[in-house]
Amino acid sequence: MKLTKGVIIVFAAAVLAFAPRAGAQQTQPAQSAAPKNQSSMPGMDMDDMQHDAAKDPGAAKSANDAMSGHDMEMNGHMYMTELRTENAADDKRAAELVTTLQTSIAQYKDYKVALADGFKIFHPEIPQDHYHFTNYGYALKAAFAFDPEHPTSLLYKKTNDGYELEGAMYTARKKATEDELNERVPLSVARWHKHTNFCAPPAGIAIENADLKTFGLRGSIVTEEACNEAGGRWHAQIFGWMVHVYPYESDPAKIWAH
Repeated sequence: MKLTKGVIIVFAAAVLAFAPRAGAQQTQPAQSAAPKNQSSMPGMDMDDMQHDAAKDPGAAKSANDAMSGHDMEMNGHMYMTELRTENAADDKRAAELVTTLQTSIAQYKDYKVALADGFKIFHPEIPQDHYHFTNYGYALKAAFAFDPEHPTSLLYKKTNDGYELEGAMYTARKKATEDELNERVPLSVARWHKHTNFCAPPAGIAIENADLKTFGLRGSIVTEEACNEAGGRWHAQIFGWMVHVYPYESDPAKIWAH
């Protein structure tokens, strides 16, 4: 089957894992096919299998703008899991994840190798603190199962001659429970997050032309009622769950940056 660039994330992110600007979407083959009868899998529906940017491309740009600042502010548009009680078993599992990730993404210190392996840069034209290189095939797989060797996105910072690898982003489907997230990356170590209460501008108004003090992930609207009153389009949640990992840091607090 063919999937649009709007297929699932995450991230995203990306991560994210995100579609291009509004009006610029294209289709491309997925790197791996989805399991058969995916719409009938327990706890899954097609909404989980589609990136929200396919339905509202402005959501992708707004999410990118929100995540590209110096801080992802807790402004009513993000939910983060609470840290659970620290324990030795979780610490060991987290350390093993970091080692696995370091090994699996070492080849991508050369960002050109990542591009050759199918990772796509999300909005390279927008200045960002961290650039998400997303593999849509891995994003799709992450909706069904966790593979620590294949993060949905790689995180890079821009350099004078290219990009420098900093870390990665794992993702999970929208409807994943916190216990399910904990099975992937322990919640005593890391805080997963999701983007919530997104009011897109009225139909026909691109996000870049909208009042971003009102709409989007930095806007003042955080309820469906207020969004309807403003003529916007409401999304209780955009994208799936995300968690960033910086495996080259030595401080655990920085490795699993919240």
